Amino acid sequence: MKNVIAGTAGHIDHGKTALVKALTGIDADRLEEEKRRGITIDIGFAHLQLTPGLRLGFVDVPGHERFVKNMLAGVGGIDFVLFVIAADESIKPQTREHFDICRLLGIPHGIVALTKADLVDADILELVRMEVEEFVAGSFLEGAPVVPVSTITGAGLDELRRALQQVAAAVPEKSAAGHFRLPLDRAFTVKGFGTVVTGTLISGAVRKEQEVELYPTGRRLRVRGVQVYGAPAEQALAGQRTALNLADIEPAELARGMVLAAPGVFRTTTQVDCALDLLPSAKPLKHRAPVHFHSGTAEIEGQVRLLEGGAALKPGQRAWARIVLREPALLLPGDRFIIRMFSPVLTIGGGVVLDTAGVRYRKGSRVAERLHTLAEAPVAERVALLVRESRYGMGLAELVARTGLVAQAVSPATSAGPVLSLQNPQPWFIDRAWFHAARDRLLGAIREFHQKHPLLPGIPKQDLRGRELPDSPPFLIDALLAQAKEIAVEGENVRLASHKLVLKQDEEQARAAIERAFEQAGLAVPAVPDVLAKSGVEAARARSLLQILLREKRLVRVSDDLVFHHTAMQKLRGLLAAHKGARFNVGTFKEWTGISRKYAIPLLEYLDRERVTRREGDERLVL
Repeated sequence: MKNVIAGTAGHIDHGKTALVKALTGIDADRLEEEKRRGITIDIGFAHLQLTPGLRLGFVDVPGHERFVKNMLAGVGGIDFVLFVIAADESIKPQTREHFDICRLLGIPHGIVALTKADLVDADILELVRMEVEEFVAGSFLEGAPVVPVSTITGAGLDELRRALQQVAAAVPEKSAAGHFRLPLDRAFTVKGFGTVVTGTLISGAVRKEQEVELYPTGRRLRVRGVQVYGAPAEQALAGQRTALNLADIEPAELARGMVLAAPGVFRTTTQVDCALDLLPSAKPLKHRAPVHFHSGTAEIEGQVRLLEGGAALKPGQRAWARIVLREPALLLPGDRFIIRMFSPVLTIGGGVVLDTAGVRYRKGSRVAERLHTLAEAPVAERVALLVRESRYGMGLAELVARTGLVAQAVSPATSAGPVLSLQNPQPWFIDRAWFHAARDRLLGAIREFHQKHPLLPGIPKQDLRGRELPDSPPFLIDALLAQAKEIAVEGENVRLASHKLVLKQDEEQARAAIERAFEQAGLAVPAVPDVLAKSGVEAARARSLLQILLREKRLVRVSDDLVFHHTAMQKLRGLLAAHKGARFNVGTFKEWTGISRKYAIPLLEYLDRERVTRREGDERLVL
């Protein structure tokens, strides 16, 4: 079943609601005040089964100037517009404003219905038709069907249904494969069910018992039940008028403008970079001008900041702008919006969201080039730009949140070209040129380290990361090192693969002297500083030579203060092996080894760690 949403638009009392009722049999005026006053105040809904495989949902919006903000809450997410103009009044002020709103929202298709055709003669009707054709010339409604109708006599309704079927059939079907997003236009209580919200499902799908997230609050909720066009359903799909029964929340906690969406996927924003069009009929828009911002069902106060300088945007012009919102909202690239003045409250412009990250632009930033790429370039180029701007690349989840694309649409775009894909174990995307440059920087840093510290085997990996890649994700340095054949990683040390330890003559002599001092001492070893002081080289090199001997396992460090020659430790292990299974105390150990308590206690603790012995109270067991 293909589902298409049509929105009505037009001046007050031009017969929008009556026309919807005549087409569908459903009265879209649901409020008592609407019926009493005879005007649509809030959004109304109806539906029409055009064919067995094509269902049309109507969003009936108010025409009165005071309720245009309600009109804006209803018109988001529609596929085409049923533009209503009364034959006895022709084009009126709200006709023009609604028409501007539809153009600014990028609505691609429409039909013009000339209502109240029974109230005028044929000549007047033809004159109105000509006025309408002139009015819509050069717009999305140029060449659209113009159908005279009368809800009183029924004249023209069959022709209008055929036109609706033709346009609806040509409208591309919304994809249910996208992320679930439902802007809320109503929240109320149904006796026996609890809290119910309604909206037009603009992307994705939602099922019973599914968890959803309420934006901007971040609250997780459970969908208790689903209705589509008033009938219970297991799931709702993109393009359908949807009602959800939500658990564990009251209607007072919900408001028009909130959005239900897939949990944990998106982030709210208070800044949107956009392409902004100012209507020719508007006054110049000053930098930092306050506006009412409308997108989806949300209305938020905001401030327009022109990103390319200039004191004001002239009527009829387009500019790159940032709109700073007073409250957070869920907005994604590609979302359309409208801006209205504060006083008088009139529609003055609109545009499309390009980015929601609030990137800081510095002097000399190529703002126009950047935003033009985000507005016009293929997915691969847009992804590459976002990845390049991120210091250490981006994970798949962040790319999805920034673009609104599903993971499958993001990943193929990065399989070749300027973006490199890593596994983290989740996919991580990084600018290929940056990756190669960073690898070269690591090579240079390691080479410099070897020059400064020739006696050290290499630089500790964490020191290298802290120096060259501060605050980077830990896996990134591993990926860089793995891609460099000139680099060898040994444990936590990193060195050039070509690096070999070559000692000078005095260093060879000093190393031999250090080893000999510990070897001759047996288990009654001298203090480390004393040995190093007598090595014949300065302290820094002597310490490095000691580390070499420890690394080569010629010496064994038992504690911070005690170092033993490996032959002494082998003899000690042999001595204890002769007493396997025996229990002994510190005194016995001193008798066996002939050493003082100064050496006995650290050695016994070392042997416990090495699982040669095991302490049991005041005694030990030889294992």
